[in-house]
Amino acid sequence: MVIVNTVVLVRADLGGTNNDVAFLFAAYGLGSMTVAILLSRLLGRVPTRTVMLAGASAMAGLLVVASFGPGWTGSLALWALLGAAASAIGTPGGLLLRRSSDADSRPAVFAAQFALSHACWLVTYPAAGWLGATIGLGPTFLVIAGGAAADVAAALAFWPANDPVEVEHPHQAFAHDTPHVHDDHHRHEHEGWEGPEPHRHPNRHQPIRHRHALVIDDHHATWPTGTAGG
Repeated sequence: MVIVNTVVLVRADLGGTNNDVAFLFAAYGLGSMTVAILLSRLLGRVPTRTVMLAGASAMAGLLVVASFGPGWTGSLALWALLGAAASAIGTPGGLLLRRSSDADSRPAVFAAQFALSHACWLVTYPAAGWLGATIGLGPTFLVIAGGAAADVAAALAFWPANDPVEVEHPHQAFAHDTPHVHDDHHRHEHEGWEGPEPHRHPNRHQPIRHRHALVIDDHHATWPTGTAGG
């Protein structure tokens, strides 16, 4: 709504100028930067889930407020708050992706998130413009707010409140032949021909139960049953 319809709001609804458009965008950017700076300290004390859900919930509520046409002064404040809410959603996203991947899979995870987010924008950008031109900005704000509220509900349903970084879990015995280094999953004797780590040779894992920061990888194909996310 900000990117697509700020110009329409200022020129058509508020009777403003191009300079006024710039002021609204500046307010949005100021709110976004302020929260991004504050989150560098806050995220060490407040869970990522709490911050992101608070930002998403605020976004849905602010879009509803925007549907009532708050005027010039109200729009300046509202755009700053929308920027703050967007930053609360987007800024911790990188931390979440990093936590959810290991070094080998991280580029693919970030690329997948980038592609998915842009696929969503491919739908919502044209929708915001088309709805704004068809039914007006007020109702369009409500439609987009409904989408944001649905996203919050989905996040509450699929993202467990109890989501520890380290998870205790068992491994059954199995054999594989993939590149590896000697860690908690690879403790075995060598015959001398295997070469420097990471190296590759047939090896068999003994049954083990341990606790560590868990991500989905070659050794954890599914989330352990009975834990958060399982």
